[in-house]
Amino acid sequence: MLSLLPKLIFHKLTDVTPEFLQQRGIRLLMLDFDNTMLPYTSRTPTPELLTWIDGMKRGGVRLCVVSNSKKNKAPFFCKAHRIACVTHSKKPTGKGIRQCLARFDAQPSEAALVGDQIFTDVLGANCAGATSILVKPIHLHNFWLKLRHVAEQPFIYLARKRRITKP
Repeated sequence: MLSLLPKLIFHKLTDVTPEFLQQRGIRLLMLDFDNTMLPYTSRTPTPELLTWIDGMKRGGVRLCVVSNSKKNKAPFFCKAHRIACVTHSKKPTGKGIRQCLARFDAQPSEAALVGDQIFTDVLGANCAGATSILVKPIHLHNFWLKLRHVAEQPFIYLARKRRITKP
């Protein structure tokens, strides 16, 4: 479905819990990388992120980074933390999302994609039939990221107004 409205909104990635996902039948969580897991400007995960990753794995949620990046930062991180990774995903097209779903033999209805961008992550998840989860960007460190974030505000407002947020 072509929609720019996220199905769920969380303040940050680590607010998403295995229990919350399991209650909704979600067994695969696709993750945007830059500004969702780590800032663009860092390669070092926070202790909170590492604890969250371990908790998701212990909770039975399968994780896969689905990133548009062509840099080696995401694959390096994923290898170090034993997380599946699809790069060059071309979100919002379904290429990387379909690759991830096929890799895990998952249907879109049992998958969610969490990311910080409406025009790539949310649109990509919605078009693929997966649950879209929007989180606040970790760090808007340049003019273009700030401008994009301003352009996303009407969609965030509409999603909140329609109560398409975390309960």
